[in-house]
Amino acid sequence: MIDLSPLIQRLKGSPLENWADDLQQQLDAKMAVGHGDLGRWQAALDALPVMQPSQIDLLNSFSLDNDCDAATRQQVRDALFGLSPWRKGPFELFGVHVDTEWRSDWKWDRVAPHLDLRGKRVLDVGCGNGYYQWRMLGAGAESVIGIDPNWLFFCQFQAMQRYLPELPAWHLPFALEDLPEQLEGFDTVFSMGVLYHRRSPIDHLLALKDCLKKGGELVLETLVVAGDAQQVLVPEDRYAQMRNVWFLPSVPALELWLRRAGFVDVRCVDVSVTSVEEQRSTDWMRYQSLGDFLDPQDPSRTAEGLPAPTRAVLVGRKP
Repeated sequence: MIDLSPLIQRLKGSPLENWADDLQQQLDAKMAVGHGDLGRWQAALDALPVMQPSQIDLLNSFSLDNDCDAATRQQVRDALFGLSPWRKGPFELFGVHVDTEWRSDWKWDRVAPHLDLRGKRVLDVGCGNGYYQWRMLGAGAESVIGIDPNWLFFCQFQAMQRYLPELPAWHLPFALEDLPEQLEGFDTVFSMGVLYHRRSPIDHLLALKDCLKKGGELVLETLVVAGDAQQVLVPEDRYAQMRNVWFLPSVPALELWLRRAGFVDVRCVDVSVTSVEEQRSTDWMRYQSLGDFLDPQDPSRTAEGLPAPTRAVLVGRKP
């Protein structure tokens, strides 16, 4: 059982107190349903050696270190490898480099200079394995709650948390729809790599706004295309081999959507073409990756002939 009492206690007296009262029961109900591979992933977690990091760096990277011997280091590697595939990262644990599919540190380095997370209570929607949650703490966040219904990502987060049990980061295997309406309890809400999977993007923006306090900030990252405020790409079927991609707006269109959803002070802080150096197959993620989803004759197009992935980060405030 995952004990949420530290989180529940932390949220006492906050706008999230009522939600916190039901959290343990909600998590236990999810765990009871579980996933067919949870036993195998739990065995990998149990194989991690008990250690204390003597050096922790979450500001410049995710890096934990101590003077463990080669046999212990191999034990760490074997256990973590049992939780493959690893999508977001990289992670450095006691001399083991988890070379993830995404160079998520590159994205974080592009986004972090535009944010002030010091003392903030943060919600990360679609948090994956929690890589960004740790980096948010490194940037000074007071606490970070991540939600993502993917059970492997949940277990990967637990692997890191075993070595950082005192830090105020929690991963809940929930979807955004599992949260109560009108939470209004977070200073900052992140939604990175989620919007294009939503059939109703405006409803997603409204749900994110409901999670924010008045004056709170949304950090939104999603796929975009070139064009004016009326330009939106709706793939006929797949986009870069993904079936669940619904809307790719232009940056001006996305700004308009955010304003229509009630956000103010909307601004775009980054636009970057995703490269095959930033997203690629590795020993830790051996399935197909971006290079396999592009037109081999024209890498500026996807395999379907659509514009290759470009991602934008926008920030807006709840008035």
